[in-house]
Amino acid sequence: MPIRVLLVDDDPLARRSVASILEAHEDVSVVGEADDGAGIGQRVRESRPDVVLMDLRMRKVDGIEATREVRAIPDGPEVVVLTTWDGDDAVMRALEAGASGFLVKTAGPGEIYRAVRAAAEGDSVMSPSSTRHFIDSMHSDSGWRERRMARKRVATLSDRELEVAKRIPLGESNEAIAAVVHLSPASVKQYVAQISEKLGVQGRVQIAVLMTKAGFAGEV
Repeated sequence: MPIRVLLVDDDPLARRSVASILEAHEDVSVVGEADDGAGIGQRVRESRPDVVLMDLRMRKVDGIEATREVRAIPDGPEVVVLTTWDGDDAVMRALEAGASGFLVKTAGPGEIYRAVRAAAEGDSVMSPSSTRHFIDSMHSDSGWRERRMARKRVATLSDRELEVAKRIPLGESNEAIAAVVHLSPASVKQYVAQISEKLGVQGRVQIAVLMTKAGFAGEV
């Protein structure tokens, strides 16, 4: 069965561009489009997507509120938010609302396709280019108090868990991490789950946020 995708963006050209990228793959089907977050719950119930690609900036209901509504639907789809990085904390608020990841709007076709597949498989979405933007933003905003609290939480990790956790802010896949730390991809996936539980966060994106706040981003 192809992965069913709903596109939500107030720019028709952006929707058409993303749809063209995704429809080039036989295992993905764009099942609907919307130009605003208003009525998103009904759209999801009608089109039954596996993944929603959600713009953050829309006229009536923004992507944060729309994400919150989608994630409140029982057995609802995963949400990947799209951002232009204009300097606010919208991405962080979208993640807190339940988004499983994010992409910058300049992401390449391959990144967009891989993000949809990852979200459909239940993984957090962190493309390398998007992650770099996020880390730069976090570095500019993080205060010393947050850093101290984050480092205290990271200190609970074992040496092996820390080795894996340090690579997550780089946006590397389980396969890429496995090749570097000499583990199987399945073992890396298990470590990511353990790290999430120890740190009290959900998924790779929130691990990356905490590691960045703690000052470990890019420290490998």
